[in-house]
Amino acid sequence: MKVLTFAQSREADRIAMERGTPSEMLMERAGSRVAEFLERRFAPLDAQRVVIFCGKGNNGGDGRVIARLLQGRVKSLQVIRVADPPEPVDRAATVVIDALLGTGFRGLVEGRYAELIRSVNEDFPKAKIVAVDLPSAMQVRADYTVTFVAPKAEMLLGEGAENVGELIVADIGISTDTLESNLFLSEARDFTGLMQPRKRDAHKGNFGHVLVVGGAPGKTGAAAMTGLAAARSGAGLVTVACADASRLAPELMWQDPGDISLQKMTVLAIGPGLGIEKNLVSGVLKDLKIPAVIDADALNSIAGTDFRGQGVQTVMTPHPGEMARLTGSKVEDRLAAARSFAAERNVCLVLKGFRTLIALPDGRVWVNPTGSPSMAKGGSGDVLTGMIAGLAAQFPQSIDVAVRCAVWLHGRAGELAAEALTDKGVLATDLLLYLPGAIRECA
Repeated sequence: MKVLTFAQSREADRIAMERGTPSEMLMERAGSRVAEFLERRFAPLDAQRVVIFCGKGNNGGDGRVIARLLQGRVKSLQVIRVADPPEPVDRAATVVIDALLGTGFRGLVEGRYAELIRSVNEDFPKAKIVAVDLPSAMQVRADYTVTFVAPKAEMLLGEGAENVGELIVADIGISTDTLESNLFLSEARDFTGLMQPRKRDAHKGNFGHVLVVGGAPGKTGAAAMTGLAAARSGAGLVTVACADASRLAPELMWQDPGDISLQKMTVLAIGPGLGIEKNLVSGVLKDLKIPAVIDADALNSIAGTDFRGQGVQTVMTPHPGEMARLTGSKVEDRLAAARSFAAERNVCLVLKGFRTLIALPDGRVWVNPTGSPSMAKGGSGDVLTGMIAGLAAQFPQSIDVAVRCAVWLHGRAGELAAEALTDKGVLATDLLLYLPGAIRECA
């Protein structure tokens, strides 16, 4: 799905109106889409107490349409307009709708708008917050955001992006065909082709052989998790070159890390638990003819070098600290850093974190929307490395899609695990137990 900036979104509105769609019709469609979302998510509507906050501009106009459409359909309805005198709010509200400020707002939030944003965030202990188009000034802490036309880059990656909550993109009849963008949002439907049932006569040789290199003494669990994740993601065969084979699942084969062989391997995953091994890493990666996923200590081992990859066949998966070591400076602008590094080093870069970015050498970048704070635990990155390798082994002609798919599935498995185990109780290997549920959402 194409991602637009606020400016591009306003330009799409302008083009639509220039082509004959009145602004009033766009407001009517926007308000209708939000009302339809409320009807789906908060059924039965007649049990809901709703408060709508409306600003003076187009966002407030959307809010007024929503109020009209909900009139007589909900248990109670209160509309708070920014221009009206202050009045007591219904603190027992179950749904609060933020339609105060839209994409056209610039500057400092102050006065009445600041008071109302504070009220939305603090005065409704029982309510779910629904933002219209975007959380006002990116300061409202929304549970859901119903945006229009396309996701907005600033909502996904800017300050306050964590306030968006669950993002719903609604169609209001505006085409984005004339607007160029090389930023996209990954969706489950992007990966349907990869998640189809296998042929009945398939065998293990059809799905690749992953070699995991890592697991120095005391760190063999990292390589073991990577190998298990590659197998659970569907790789036909997985071999792990690590110091201690006793940590490996019985489905995994072992190789002597002192005598690494790439014969018959189709994908290399290198780095988890490896330790700094500059000579080993440079030796394995030199003139490599198969796809590689480079993570953890392998990244640290090539930091400061002029390493260049083989395009999308070379996948690098740094977290922010590793990225800083690779670039030599702290990452301030994640999008710009990911895009430039992928192009300059000719790699597929997976810059991990909230809203993981997948940058390709040609300048295109995908934002991954899935994930959970439950995944902030040792081993989660090792599991991702194995999943990327496992999917790349199965889909060597579509490695860029396989990488994006692995990142999406990894995050979605984390969300499902958190629902069952809480955001504190999830272990890295639990992600693999909830992976099948995530896969089914793509099929």
